[in-house]
Amino acid sequence: MIQTPNTSIDAAMRQYRVDFPILEQQVNGQRLVYLDNAATSQKPVVVLEAMDNYYREYNANVHRGIHTLSERATNAYEEARGKIARFINAPQAHEVIYTRNTTESLNLVAYSWGRKFLKPGDVVLITEMEHHSNIVPWHLLQRQIPIELRYIPVTTQGTLDLSNLDRLLDGVKMLSFMHVSNVLGTVNPVNELTRAAHNVGAVVMVDGAQSVPNMPVDVQALGCDLFAFSSHKMCGPTGLGILWGRESLLNAMDPFLGGGDMIHEVRFDGSTYAKLPHKFEAGTPAIAEAIGLGAAVDYLSGVGMEAISIYERALTQNALEKLREVEGLHIFGNAPERGGAISFTMDGIHPHDLSTILDEQGVAIRAGHHCAQPLLTKLGLPSAARASLYFYNVPEEVDALISALQKARELFGYVN
Repeated sequence: MIQTPNTSIDAAMRQYRVDFPILEQQVNGQRLVYLDNAATSQKPVVVLEAMDNYYREYNANVHRGIHTLSERATNAYEEARGKIARFINAPQAHEVIYTRNTTESLNLVAYSWGRKFLKPGDVVLITEMEHHSNIVPWHLLQRQIPIELRYIPVTTQGTLDLSNLDRLLDGVKMLSFMHVSNVLGTVNPVNELTRAAHNVGAVVMVDGAQSVPNMPVDVQALGCDLFAFSSHKMCGPTGLGILWGRESLLNAMDPFLGGGDMIHEVRFDGSTYAKLPHKFEAGTPAIAEAIGLGAAVDYLSGVGMEAISIYERALTQNALEKLREVEGLHIFGNAPERGGAISFTMDGIHPHDLSTILDEQGVAIRAGHHCAQPLLTKLGLPSAARASLYFYNVPEEVDALISALQKARELFGYVN
């Protein structure tokens, strides 16, 4: 049992494993140890049942029909939106926009806000630790509007270097950054960054893909203007993301896509758009996925996000301590406040080879550049291995990871 401020949390988290039937299987003759949660989380039975129930009992399109099935589907779809709004403490449910994933949410803002409000010479500030989804959309925008893209540096410790923040913010119209790094695990100081950006009149967008699943998030307390995250990283289904934004800001933006359900009126000579949130939700949406995310939000709320956060911090610290004892292993990211994503390399073993060897022992980790090539280039790495923890992981699985790593060293002849 790991040490937490409340040891009953450790025992409580174990009981939730039975809600995830996929964790009971064997891989290559070994009990599955799933440590790729930063890429996607597993789904509890209640989420699977909620989606199956929709398809079995009231499958219909939303908003457009007045028959019973359509009304049931619409009610469930919109109830899920309300649950999501309450989960992140959004002021109003219609400020919650359904997208496909965090990537689409970030692209939506770059396209709809950026094309309308940025002009040549304006500055967008991001960080060196960003996921590609918060870099490439700005590169695409630069092809249309010659904006300047600046980067907040990353220190050797894996934190943001804010020593020159005032200079970096000069002329900035948008500050966009990740809440928690998917590579380094670093939890960034959202409030500090938001206050500084607002002081120069900049809009602030936060990528919460790695924070919302793992800790309590209150968008009003954070003070940002836009916030994006994904369903599939928080026990919900794939194919659904969320963009929250302040009502006034969303109203000022143009739609991202055009088509059905996002219009107020269409004429041969022009169109007018629906009110929020439908203005940004063109076409038939991911109905089952939204209902599934609503069920995931209920599930996580029942577990307790504060309890999840406490447990994950303790489990991560346990993992870090044991990983540091593995000879030839190098951990990247040593921020004092961090999440459960741990990136590392091992001397003489390519990360892809390491991942393959661990998979043979039933241990699932990630290997590659983690959609953060600029960051890994700065770290001098073509790729890295990554183990990422969630609340359904247990200390014995950390031990299984360590044992698998030691066996990899033996296979490559690095044990005396």
